[in-house]
Amino acid sequence: MSTVSRQDAPLLSVEDLVVEYPSKKFRAKPFRALTDINITIGQGETLGLVGESGSGKTTLGRAVLGLAPVTRGKVIFEGNDISNASRRERRTLSRDLQVVFQDPYTSLNPALEIGDILAEPLGVQGLQKDAARKRVKELLDQVGLPSDAIHRLPREFSGGQRQRVAIARALALSPKLIVCDEPVSALDLSTQARVLDLFLQIQRDTGVSYLFVSHDLDVVRHISHRVAVMFRGEIVEQGLAGTVTRDPEHPYTQRLLLASPVPDPDRQEQRRADRHRLLEQQRQQTEQAGAAA
Repeated sequence: MSTVSRQDAPLLSVEDLVVEYPSKKFRAKPFRALTDINITIGQGETLGLVGESGSGKTTLGRAVLGLAPVTRGKVIFEGNDISNASRRERRTLSRDLQVVFQDPYTSLNPALEIGDILAEPLGVQGLQKDAARKRVKELLDQVGLPSDAIHRLPREFSGGQRQRVAIARALALSPKLIVCDEPVSALDLSTQARVLDLFLQIQRDTGVSYLFVSHDLDVVRHISHRVAVMFRGEIVEQGLAGTVTRDPEHPYTQRLLLASPVPDPDRQEQRRADRHRLLEQQRQQTEQAGAAA
């Protein structure tokens, strides 16, 4: 990893990032998943990354974690370029850079007890058994699970409780940044709210930063300081969470906002009409641009 010398540098900086995957077809151009992505995340800050399925938001999270190829550009973490970090360097980075996946069940080994799941990353980093056991108890308390959870299997817990276990595992090594990939989308609304509040409380207590990936503007509004909106592999709008999620400028973000359900039937009907009108305007603009060309 090369070191980037900067004063007051953000915790994470993604600069002009391009991610391409080789095509399976002979001599076909590679598929470009991300184009010229630029984001920053400060210490103790949450950047919400929002977009529809296929927009590229999960690919960006994977690129930060070293799970997607970086074709061009840089991923800089704590002043170090980790775009093409080796496996050994990634193992060292795992102390400071962790992930919480979408499905709280499949992300946990169903054959291991919760205590073993939480102790595993501690053992990999060389923590002794007694110290690891103490840390596991601290983690369970931190995410609001009883101490007897140590000896239980993932299947014995609800979806929300399993996601708490996944969060505890991500927190085990006291990371500085956690990539949260749709961590509440598989949960019901009441459980979503409790898990989001847990994320916020953990951030207040530890100062951890989040790259929070979601398709839901309401979710990112609740948890994020800033929001970046992705569409077809590009960031089309970025700014303070309150501004982007309530008064967006880009037509795509406006469509996302109008697609969010509201409990008032009259308002929901008006939103559908507004979204339909916006889509029709954009269709006409596209046709006019094509005719002019």
